[in-house]
Amino acid sequence: MRLIPLVFIICMCSSIDANAQGCVAIRGTAGVCGKPADKKGWELNLSNRYFKSYKHFVGTVEQKQRVDSNSNVINHANEIDITVTKIIDSRWSLAATIPILAFKRSSLYEHDGKTRHSTHSFGIGDLRISAYWWLFDPIKHEKGNVQIGMGIKLPTGNYNYQDYFYKKADSSILGAVDQSIQLGDGGTGISVELNSFYNFNKKLGLYANLFYLSNPREVNGTSATRGSAASATTKKYNTDVMSVPDLFMLRGGINFNYKKFTFSGGVRIEGLPSSDLIGGDRGFRRPGYIISAEPAIMYVYKKTSLNLSIPFALKRNRTQSDSDKRRTVDTGIHQQGDAAFADYLINVGLILKL
Repeated sequence: MRLIPLVFIICMCSSIDANAQGCVAIRGTAGVCGKPADKKGWELNLSNRYFKSYKHFVGTVEQKQRVDSNSNVINHANEIDITVTKIIDSRWSLAATIPILAFKRSSLYEHDGKTRHSTHSFGIGDLRISAYWWLFDPIKHEKGNVQIGMGIKLPTGNYNYQDYFYKKADSSILGAVDQSIQLGDGGTGISVELNSFYNFNKKLGLYANLFYLSNPREVNGTSATRGSAASATTKKYNTDVMSVPDLFMLRGGINFNYKKFTFSGGVRIEGLPSSDLIGGDRGFRRPGYIISAEPAIMYVYKKTSLNLSIPFALKRNRTQSDSDKRRTVDTGIHQQGDAAFADYLINVGLILKL
């Protein structure tokens, strides 16, 4: 019986799990690769992830006073990714992923600054369609292989979702919700993936994954002022509208197979760069990255696979944005915004071979 390395299951089930666990606004649009297959067919992958972000960082320094003073932003994020994969042959496969998103964000500063209120968003996110190809013939290379994936992300998610902001006690203003809880980013993107594994024997193996999403569009036109009028400063540094940023993810680790279970442990790095590979960097964004330890467990029974992973944050870094860098040059004083991150996220997945 062919060994199923954990890399395949993780790729299919976790959907990159990337909002960088907080206000660094990244959508879960990656990772639908499949294992080498002997037969043509279909696979259905249902995955759900949840996190609560509430700890603020400027660079790698936690702003503990934000929690102590109850002035922190609290984000609750739930995402269900539905992925359908068509296995063409042992080397080629096609996949389509559509996320269903539900976000809640509570804060003081977005409202009257005194009373905590919440904004919400719910709906489908950005659709991604990808093609995957195993670099080596799986029949001849069972111990190790590399899968290459390329895809297109379509702006099917609402990137101007609006809710009410309470600027005064007796009135509210309708405006675009914060970038971190928008359902889409408004850009047509190009994704590139590398997924690899190597098995020392039937019990012990290694896995590695790389994902990058390039969004050439610079800004999407959605207001970043949360129902307020844009100030001269936000206009000058182009933070009055939302950017359409790139995103990335890198993970690797070791897995151990025991009967119908696979246990794994690895390191995961994901984030949003301040500069895109293609296109400009203007617009409001919170760039940064998070490094996590990622334990996972997977159970396989006939044509069904169940998995659970809980990445725990080791390092969180809110880096300088384009506007931060420009303001630093203009003022001669180092400028750097903050972002809220979570301590961990919970990923649960189900794969059905149809």
